[in-house]
Amino acid sequence: MSTSKIASPNRRQFLKTTTLAGGGLFLSFDLFSKNSSSRMKVQSGEADLVHFNSYLSIDPDGTVTIFSPNPEVGQGIKTSFPMIIAEELDLDWKKIKVVQAPLDTKRFERQVAGGSRSTPHSWKRLREAGASARNLLLQAASAQWKVPMDQLSTSMGMIHHKATGKMEHYGAFAGAAAKLDLPKEIPLKDPSQFHTIGTWVKGVDNMEVFTGKTQYGLDIYKPGMKQAMIVRAPAFGLKLKSVNGEAAKSMPGIEEVVSFNNRVAIIGKSTWEIMKARKALNIEWQKDTDLESSEMHNKILSDMIGSGKMETRRAEGNIEQAFKDAVKTVESEFQCPFIPHNSMEPMNFYADVREDSAELVGPTQNPESARNAVARLLNLSQDKVNVVFTRMGGGFGRRLNSDFALEAAELSKLIKSPVKVTWSREDDMTGGIYRPACKYKFKAGLDANGNMIAFQLRAAGINSGNPSRENNFPVGAIDHVLVESSDYKSPITTGPWRAPITNFLAGAEQIFFDEVAEAAGKDPVALRLEWVAKAKAKPVGKVLYEPDRFKAVIDLVAEKSQWFKKKKGVYKGFSVYFAHSTYVAQVAEVVKVKGKPVVKKVYCAVDCGILVNQSGALNQIVGSVVDGMGAAMYGRLTFKEGSPNETNFDKYRMIRMGEIPDVEVHFVKNTIDPTGLGEPALPPVSGAIGNALYRATGIRYRDQPFIDYMNEGKAGAGQNM
Repeated sequence: MSTSKIASPNRRQFLKTTTLAGGGLFLSFDLFSKNSSSRMKVQSGEADLVHFNSYLSIDPDGTVTIFSPNPEVGQGIKTSFPMIIAEELDLDWKKIKVVQAPLDTKRFERQVAGGSRSTPHSWKRLREAGASARNLLLQAASAQWKVPMDQLSTSMGMIHHKATGKMEHYGAFAGAAAKLDLPKEIPLKDPSQFHTIGTWVKGVDNMEVFTGKTQYGLDIYKPGMKQAMIVRAPAFGLKLKSVNGEAAKSMPGIEEVVSFNNRVAIIGKSTWEIMKARKALNIEWQKDTDLESSEMHNKILSDMIGSGKMETRRAEGNIEQAFKDAVKTVESEFQCPFIPHNSMEPMNFYADVREDSAELVGPTQNPESARNAVARLLNLSQDKVNVVFTRMGGGFGRRLNSDFALEAAELSKLIKSPVKVTWSREDDMTGGIYRPACKYKFKAGLDANGNMIAFQLRAAGINSGNPSRENNFPVGAIDHVLVESSDYKSPITTGPWRAPITNFLAGAEQIFFDEVAEAAGKDPVALRLEWVAKAKAKPVGKVLYEPDRFKAVIDLVAEKSQWFKKKKGVYKGFSVYFAHSTYVAQVAEVVKVKGKPVVKKVYCAVDCGILVNQSGALNQIVGSVVDGMGAAMYGRLTFKEGSPNETNFDKYRMIRMGEIPDVEVHFVKNTIDPTGLGEPALPPVSGAIGNALYRATGIRYRDQPFIDYMNEGKAGAGQNM
């Protein structure tokens, strides 16, 4: 990574970068309001940008600059947002400049990288912004050329008048367009006219990333800045009793050792010197709450599953009578452990806290939340706290939390100096905010024809909130349903991990449904199609998914994987899921290599509505499959007396390059507005792989990580935490 300095742009600096000295067109758009077109304003020269939050500028030379508001964490939002504007504005993509906008909640509504909601939330507003700008330019050209506006056309940043052969770039009309009134209503393009949306566009920052010029949080260096690393309690449930830092302070490069808020910070000149000095600290901790172990967690989850004390999440029909009427029942339990996020870039943040203001710089998926949390901590108004967000070396939900920004701010205030706090890999893996551990018990009742007439789910989690998803398919297609859940509060901190809850629940559901198919004597794909047909023809209660879209991805993946054709030596597993408003069906193929099962290929069929960027979409799907497979096959964090046992990659198993399967992706083509894509392909992965492994080995892979089954050949449940 580079180590050059980064300047944090304040409001005045940002205005300067957007000022058009040549009198060009500057449009500022509230792209995130419910009525964005009505709040759009045109300004020229040194514009007053208050109350607005996303910007499009056109220089007199025709150069177009688009400001992208959301944090870039590798999901490609800095490329896809401008593509949407460029489409409606009829721009030449090669002549566009894309700039990261700063945090400004007066002009932006959702500067968040999380929940797979960025594009769905902004799709129409971005299109309206581009279309309105195009209309203003056409108005200006019509007046200047003295020709009717309906005789003009646009393409590649140019305005054309076919009758006279006149042609000029947008910049020639920018100044005049800036003086016109915005139209009230502008028609948007029919998707059949798209020339940028749906194409293959490389990331706007790719070259800088490849050449090491992109600045991540770890690259931040500022004059007068001190380095710091923080020692946190080695176990959840301990608190600081005493610290002796004299030996550490005497070591080269160490300036100070301070304790604060149950932490001990070492301040020095370099992280290497600090890492050596932290070993010389003499710290005594004392018990504050019970020190929990994985064995304890196993018992807690099992007790919750077995008890009658659960919250009812959804109930349809008469579940008790339905099970009495069933000629066959199927029951299974599934369990997943805590897992860390393991971003390539460990947590870090820079903070400079002064008496009446604070500046912070670092990698955060939710800069507004970080700013607000720091403002509360320091008792400052929000406008006195400036947070500059950098590109992130991975997040996966971990950087939605603001703990690492808060401790940097607290330490800066304590030592009265700007400081950058850096976490080591061990800090990152043992510092908390994990995926919650959960356990599920499924029960299905079948009639004489193998139809599922009753479905029950009991869900238990540790710091999971609601560990169930009570409206998941095939709920809505089953007459008698009961979904219940319970959650245990633990001192172990948890948070969103890519596709929260569904990252394991989906696989558990899909493996169980294959067990149901086997008990019913039906093909797994055919059984899901039966449920889809019933949900469409005779829905039961509230149905939040669209059966036709479910059927489309099932049919597509079955066709592409040749599901109904046997391949010698190839064992197939099927899975289908609806999450973040997107439908994904997958087929995993497993072969045996030297007698051991190996995942060789995964087929994906995806309906996410209109594709904005083929390149970005493909990367999201493949990344989700690899991430989901790695977690399902190998991921596990265990505890002994409140302390994580896996503290670095020597003990925590990650997926390796040679284990990554071929991923073949197919998208359903339609004209539905885009839905989420950062997370939906991850949940069904473990189900498809687990079902394929069962066909290859005869063992049901019910618990994560699956590697235990391969190493030990066990078929039980609830033993892998």
